[in-house]
Amino acid sequence: MEFKENAKYAIIVPTSMGVRITPENRQPVYTSNTFFMQATSAESNAISASASLGLKVKVLSTFVKGSPIAKFIKSDLKKRNIEYEGPEIPQGGPWGYRHQINIADSGFGVRAPYVHNDRAGEIGRELDVKDFDFKKTFITDGVKLIHISGLVAALSEKSGEFCLKIAQEAKKHGTKISFDINYRASFWENRKNELSTIFKKIASLANILIGNEEDFQLALGIKGVEAGGSDLNKKINGFKDMIDNMQKEYPNVEIFSTTLREVLSANEHLWGAILKDQNEWHVVNPKSIPVLDRIGGGDGFVGGLLYGLLSNMKTEDAFHFGWANGALTTTLLTDYSSPIDEEQVWNIYKGNARVRR
Repeated sequence: MEFKENAKYAIIVPTSMGVRITPENRQPVYTSNTFFMQATSAESNAISASASLGLKVKVLSTFVKGSPIAKFIKSDLKKRNIEYEGPEIPQGGPWGYRHQINIADSGFGVRAPYVHNDRAGEIGRELDVKDFDFKKTFITDGVKLIHISGLVAALSEKSGEFCLKIAQEAKKHGTKISFDINYRASFWENRKNELSTIFKKIASLANILIGNEEDFQLALGIKGVEAGGSDLNKKINGFKDMIDNMQKEYPNVEIFSTTLREVLSANEHLWGAILKDQNEWHVVNPKSIPVLDRIGGGDGFVGGLLYGLLSNMKTEDAFHFGWANGALTTTLLTDYSSPIDEEQVWNIYKGNARVRR
């Protein structure tokens, strides 16, 4: 995949920043009184590896003016080498705006993780085209890749219009577009026609399209296929057939990809992935990985894949790097990866966990 040359930024993402709080020692939320707090969003998670490995990245977001949580988020982004841009909006009193809160435990063994999203008054829903200078973004600075998540596109009418507009501007200026569909039923309730229209328009502009069976069927209306139950080969062939259906509907997309995950316990998953580059298939058959915290593994896969493509790796190598970065993310308490170097990620792909001295 060829990207614009001489662009200031490798990746820019629209996002709604918030915080995640997680109990210590993999305990349930409702029995805990000590929590680890981190700044988070699926989109910033997807660019964290690129930021850690030296690419210039930025988030476009909205922030609550005077909020200590906004200050915490901005400080965290700086620490992770992620630039940010966006307006500060007055809170509007105690019942006004705030940054979203993700409350989640990690589960343990036979006890599954529980996730509770508290998004009332979420400031990210105010992401608005009028607050950003797209001429500066695409002409003065230049961007190689815009990465869009369906989570942000579905937050509100404003955020949906923003995601579509930035995709249209990217297309106009030769910037590549990655779209991770991320369908969420609760976001789509009573908004199916509105969101289906926006998602299909963004998908038609995308160069990279990422999603699972639910994403393709429910968000884009692509005919589903039998995924094969517990039979691995039938399952993989089912996903391949579904991606073939996607390619017929969206012939301009260069790369389609999805992850494969089977949960053996909260501590052990079978982790795999599929990618189609034009007419060439790449598959990592699901293999066992240890899991400290599963949240962010999918974003880690996307982040590693995008880093690999932007670093001019062959598509197959970028795909393997993505699989390994997703696996790395599940070993961490944070829901994003910050690899020390490429070797750390490649050692995970190779199954090399020997001490490095």
